[in-house]
Parts: sequence; C-alpha cells; structure tokens
Amino acid sequence: MMTDPISDMLTRIRNAVAVNKTAVVMPYSKFKHNFARLLVAEGWLSEVFVREQTGKKMLGVGIKYGNNKNPIISGLKRVSKPGQRIYARFDGIPRARSGLGITVVSTSKGLMTDRQAYRDKIGGEVIAQIW
Repeated sequence: MMTDPISDMLTRIRNAVAVNKTAVVMPYSKFKHNFARLLVAEGWLSEVFVREQTGKKMLGVGIKYGNNKNPIISGLKRVSKPGQRIYARFDGIPRARSGLGITVVSTSKGLMTDRQAYRDKIGGEVIAQIW
C-alpha cells in the first residue's frame, strides 16, 4: 500500500525524464488521471492514456521533449504532503519559479493551475509545482 500516490507519480515522471524515457506507466487513480490531463493541457506532458494490464487499470503519460531533445519538464516538487497539508487562499498560492512554471491547486471546482485559481478567485490545497 502506498501512503502518497501523488509523490509516487511525480517521482516516476522525474525518473523517466532523468533517463530520457518517452512514456511512463503507473497504477491508475482518478485524481492522478485528472492531474495528468491538466499537465497535458498546460503543455508539460505529451499525452495521457489508460490501459489494462493483468486485470488492473494502469495510467500512462508521455514525456514531452523539445526540438533539441531536452525535456520540457526540468523539475517537479510535491508541496502538500500527507503529513502536512498546505492550503492557500487564491492570492497566497505560491508561484513556481517566479511564474516560469505552474503550481497545481486542488479546489472545490477541481484541479487547476495557480493562474486559473487566481483568475477565478478560488483557493485550495497546493498539490505540486512543475517547472
């Protein structure tokens, strides 16, 4: 049993970027699927797909690379952890690398980036930062 599946997901993506993999597969959850779809919509990942292996649902994400074969993602950081949840109002959400990255926030209206949360004036749990 995993205590923090979101940290596991971020670590798998970080490790895949480190060894120049094109895709990574992990156990499926609805939250991770929505998180990956947000990263695809923001341009940090190339694709998200769901497949079934040995009777279990698996989530796959495609790692996006630039023209010079450098990965788009240079860093991932888990902010809110199971032992210490971090919540912020819309005007107190931390910015990733002074706005060069994104901060993912779990709000009452679903997962969104720091810019969307500020625009909609909604706060929530600060999940992770990607740059």
